[in-house]
Amino acid sequence: MAGVVVVALLIGAFWLGARIRGREPGPPRPEDQPRLPDEGPVREVLENREPDEVPHSDHRLTPHEIPGHGNAPTRTSPSQDRPRWRDGGSGSFGSGGPGTG
Repeated sequence: MAGVVVVALLIGAFWLGARIRGREPGPPRPEDQPRLPDEGPVREVLENREPDEVPHSDHRLTPHEIPGHGNAPTRTSPSQDRPRWRDGGSGSFGSGGPGTG
């Protein structure tokens, strides 16, 4: 008896899913797809950034008194050399070598 109930529930679920899917819009047509701009693809800007200095003041600054309204503004770094890790280092925590413990 329980098996008949499970089968009935599964058939009902498939029937309901088919009805819902039948009401959904079809896939977009090729002319509805986004197209490249006339200038070509947009390129990623690859540059090193560094934070702007917080203005010095005699009193405590609130976020709305900081340039950028509390967001940390950045500027293009004068040095565009990418920082490199030391040889043999992992660039993360530790030396990258075998553990000591």
